[in-house]
Amino acid sequence: MSNFFSLYHQGFSRIAACTLPVVLADPYKNADSIISVLEECHNEGVAAVAFPELGLTGYTLDDIRFQDVLLESSLEALKKVRDATTEIMSVVALGLPLYRNNLLYNCAVIIHRGRILGVVPKTFLPRYREFYEPRQFSSGQDTTGYIKLYGENIPFGTDLLFQAHDYPDLTIGVEICEDLWVACPPSSKLAPAGATVILNLSASPVTIGRTDDRSLLCQSQSMRTLSAYVYAAAGEGESTTDLAWDGQTSIHEAGQLLAQSDRFPDGKRLIIADVDLSLLRQDRLRTGQFGQGTEAYRTIEFKLDPPLQDLGLKRNIARFPFVPTNEEKLARDCYEAWTIQVSALRRRLIASHTQRMVIGVSGGLDSTLALLVAVRAADELGWPRDRVLAYTMPGFATGQKSKNLAYDLMKSLGIEAHELDIKPAAGVMLEGIGHPFAHGEPVHDITFENVQAGLRTDFLFRLANFHNGIVVGTGDLSELALGWCTYGVGDQMSHYNVNAGMPKTLIQHVIRWISKKGGVSSQTAQVLDKIVSAEISPELVPDTGSGIQSTEQIIGPYALQDFNLFYVLRYGFTPSRVAFLAYHAWNDERQGHWPAHYPEDKKIAYTLPEIGHWLRVFLHRFFATSQFKRSAMPNGPKVVAGGSLSPRGDWRAPSDGNAHIWIKDLEDNVPGV
Repeated sequence: MSNFFSLYHQGFSRIAACTLPVVLADPYKNADSIISVLEECHNEGVAAVAFPELGLTGYTLDDIRFQDVLLESSLEALKKVRDATTEIMSVVALGLPLYRNNLLYNCAVIIHRGRILGVVPKTFLPRYREFYEPRQFSSGQDTTGYIKLYGENIPFGTDLLFQAHDYPDLTIGVEICEDLWVACPPSSKLAPAGATVILNLSASPVTIGRTDDRSLLCQSQSMRTLSAYVYAAAGEGESTTDLAWDGQTSIHEAGQLLAQSDRFPDGKRLIIADVDLSLLRQDRLRTGQFGQGTEAYRTIEFKLDPPLQDLGLKRNIARFPFVPTNEEKLARDCYEAWTIQVSALRRRLIASHTQRMVIGVSGGLDSTLALLVAVRAADELGWPRDRVLAYTMPGFATGQKSKNLAYDLMKSLGIEAHELDIKPAAGVMLEGIGHPFAHGEPVHDITFENVQAGLRTDFLFRLANFHNGIVVGTGDLSELALGWCTYGVGDQMSHYNVNAGMPKTLIQHVIRWISKKGGVSSQTAQVLDKIVSAEISPELVPDTGSGIQSTEQIIGPYALQDFNLFYVLRYGFTPSRVAFLAYHAWNDERQGHWPAHYPEDKKIAYTLPEIGHWLRVFLHRFFATSQFKRSAMPNGPKVVAGGSLSPRGDWRAPSDGNAHIWIKDLEDNVPGV
C-alpha cells in the first residue's frame, strides 16, 4: 500500500523525447549536451528517452560521414555517454554512424546503466528529392548478429527488442526516421512481437505542411500498433544549405497525443509523458493480434529498477472519460450520440412495422433524452408527432416541479401530454400483497418502490399493445451498471432502449447541446436547461422532512461512478488502479480541464477515502448484485467507445457472480479504505 502513489507501481512508465542544438561534426560537444539531459531525465524518473537521428554527429554531414576522424571521434564520444550512464536509470537511444563488415550504417544505439544493450540500423534509406542516404549508408534490412564495440560483441540488427525484466510491460522497439514513412514500417512488426514503446530517432527536415503529415503518421502508427510512439526530430544546429529543421518532438499513445514540443526551438526541448502500459496491455489483450511473430526477434533484457516514491503523474486524467473537454469535440460527440440513437430507433420502427411510440416522461434526464430521440425519429420518418404517445405517471412521491417539467417539455415539443395516475393501481397491489403502507403505516421499502416502478412499465406495455406501438426505454448505461432499475416489468425492460449505451454524464451534456445546437425551439431550450440542472431522483419515496429522495446519495455521484465504469468495463483495471486514476482526476477541482458549459457549482473535488467508498459501492453493485438484470436487457444501440453492457455485445458475465477479489484489492491497496 505504501507504493500506491507510485506511477511505476500503477503500471505507468515515464518516457521522454529530446531535441538539442547540435554541433556539426563535433561528437564530444554533442555527447556533453546529451549527458546533461540524461541527468535531468534521471532526476525526473524517466524510463526511456529518444534523441534525434545521428544526433551525436549531426545529420547534415553528407560525405563527411566517410571520414575516419569523424567515425573514430564518434566512437569515443559514444563511450563517454555510455560511461556517464552508470548511475542513470533512463534507457538512452541516440544516433550515430557505425561501420560493420566494411559497410556504414545509420544507427540507433541503446544504452542503459553503463551498458550498450544493442544497435539498431536504419532499414529504409530515402533517395528521393533532397535525400540520398544510400550514397553513404547501407540498409539494415534483415540484418542480425553482433557488432564489435570496445572489445565486446554487441547485439546488432533490426530484430532487437529491449525489455525490462523487472517491468515486463516496458518493451522497447526502435526505428529511424524514414522507417515510419514507408508502407510497412518496422514498428508494424515490432509491436506484435511485444514492443509497447517505439522510439523513432529522426532528422525530418521541414517544409510547409510536412509537420501535419508527420503528426498524422505518428498518431496513426501509435493507434495501429497500440503502442507509445516517441518521435524526436533534428533541429537547431543542422546545416540549412538546402533544408530547414523544426526540431519537433512528440509522444503519442494508442492514437492520443500525450506531449508535443514547440517547433523551431531556440535551445533544447525535452518533453516527458507518463505512458499507460497497463492500458496498452489491456487493449492488446482484447484484440488477440499481439504476441505473434516473437520468434523472429531477439529480446535484450535489462533491469529498470524504477523509483517507487510518488513522482506525481505527468499526464492528464480526464474527470469524465465519456465526455471530452474540448468544446468542438464535445459538440461533435453529442451530435453523434443523439444521431446514433435516432438512426437506431428509426431502423427498429421500420423493421417492427409499428405505428406509434409509447414513452413515460418523468421530467428527469433519461426520459427527456429518450423523448427527444423519439420526436426526432418521428420527424425523420415523416410521422406526425401525435404518434409519439407520452405519459407522465405520478406516484406517491412525484413532485410538482418534475411533473411540471414533464408537461412543459411535452407541450414545447408539440406532442399531446397524457397523464396516468398510478396511485390507485399501486394502492390495490399493495393492499393485495398485505403491505403495511396500504394500512396507513409509513413503510417505504423496496417493495413500495418497485410496485410503482413496475406498474409504470406495465401500463406502458399495455398501452403499446393497445395502440400498435412499441415502448421506448429510458434507462441509461450508468443505471444498468449499478443495477439502479427495477427488474422484469419495471424500468429495466422496454421494446427498445435508446439510452442503453448512454452514460449519465454524457446524457447531461447531450441535453445541454440539444438545448443550444439541436434546432429546438427557445421554449424547449428553456425547459431542457431546467431539467439538466435539477436533482437526480427516482421520486419513489415521499419526502418525510429530509428532502427528496436523492439517487446519488444512495449509489454515489454519477461523476465518480461513470469514471469507475469506464475503466472497469473498457480496460479491466484493478480497483486500486482505478482509485489511483480517480484520485489524480478528482483530488483538486482547480487542476485540469472541465467540459464546456459545465456548471460552476458542480466543479468539486473528492478525497481518496470518498473515492474508495463509492468505488466499493460500485464494485459490489456491478459484480455481485446486478448482472442478472443486464443478462435480460432489451435491444439498444451501443453509443460510446467505452463499451456497452449488452449481454450480446461488450459484456458477458455470469448472473451469480461476486465481488470478493475486487473488494479485496481495493481494501489491500488503497490507503484509507
